[in-house]
Amino acid sequence: MATSEFTFDSLNGHHITGRLETPETTPRGWAVFAHCFTCGRDNRAAVHISRALARSGIGVLRFDFAGAGADDQAAQTANFAVDVGDLSAAVKAMAAAGMPPSLLVGHSLGGAAALVAAPNLPEIAAVATLAAPADVQHLLGLFAAEDLDAARRDGEAVVTLADRPLLIRRNFIEAIDGVHVEAAIKALRRPLLVMHAPRDEIVSIDHASRIFRAAHHPKSFISLHSADHLLADVADAQYAAAMIAAWANRYMPLLTDDLPQVEVAAGVSATETLAGKFQLTVRSGEHSLLADEPASVGGLGSGLSPYELVSAGLAACTVMTMRLYASRKGWPLERASTTVEHAKVSDMMPPDRFVRTITLEGPLDDEQRARILEIADRCPVDLTLVRGSDVQTRLAGSPTPPVGGLDQS
Repeated sequence: MATSEFTFDSLNGHHITGRLETPETTPRGWAVFAHCFTCGRDNRAAVHISRALARSGIGVLRFDFAGAGADDQAAQTANFAVDVGDLSAAVKAMAAAGMPPSLLVGHSLGGAAALVAAPNLPEIAAVATLAAPADVQHLLGLFAAEDLDAARRDGEAVVTLADRPLLIRRNFIEAIDGVHVEAAIKALRRPLLVMHAPRDEIVSIDHASRIFRAAHHPKSFISLHSADHLLADVADAQYAAAMIAAWANRYMPLLTDDLPQVEVAAGVSATETLAGKFQLTVRSGEHSLLADEPASVGGLGSGLSPYELVSAGLAACTVMTMRLYASRKGWPLERASTTVEHAKVSDMMPPDRFVRTITLEGPLDDEQRARILEIADRCPVDLTLVRGSDVQTRLAGSPTPPVGGLDQS
């Protein structure tokens, strides 16, 4: 997974530089993440959710709204209308760059901005919100009455929210009175995922109920259990990202293989040899090999471990796919090899990470090498790991389930 800069112009002429989280494999689609009211693009929830979505194959742009985080301001400036415009500008800029977003994800006020922006963005196929308010007027209740009075009287006032300075202007207070989030939700008519924590002390769970009632089907709700409003706990952010990725998969563009799966499908059997604790004979047709675990965990170390076998499948498929593509193009690829390492990453969901190191030998130019690496990310086994699979289990001798699924009789 790579993080890079992505720059675009907002509707009011500001230059905005965001962070683009790009999947290591072929992207299943693209999304834009809208951060919470007092947060920014590098807020913990924004980073963890964006990167977790990227690991699942969804590329994500996260950026600071034009009114937030400006270097020449002592405090951030709140302007909901600008936030909505920034989201629209980000979606159009990504589409122009060949990364058309299908998904908007908004946290807190960013969720409200996503709901207001989406009806006017035909490119967006689905919207997911986390701890979003059903009305932006709710924000005024978070400020001290004397601070609001000062902003109305003097034109602006610096207030503190969540231990951060925030510049509130009179036009912001007046403008949000004309924003009707629930009316925008009724006009959305796009799949919506509402995520909220029952004990959210900043935006109560009642707001999630209002959003859900206002939305048309298809709509879904997921409780964030004991999460706080800012999703400060990494586990909560990872859980939210995993749920969004699973839900959004239905609305992402279909992935297609650049090269077809060329092997003839055949069953693979694994049978204990009864030599040692874990040793197995793995057979497919006329081929056989041993599988085992290292001696350090009680095996004999006589064969590949299960995850090494999975890694071997990915490595083999990668090399074969690169060879097929290079041969089709007539490119001078003399030899290709791939090493795959597997690791469990405790603070990542899903926790499995496969790292490929590819070696290409031959007088290839830079463009050819780059294209072969792109094709490596689209080998059939790679796409299987990224998409996920349906695994069914039955006892030998029992009826075979129908092709379309388990027998429902």
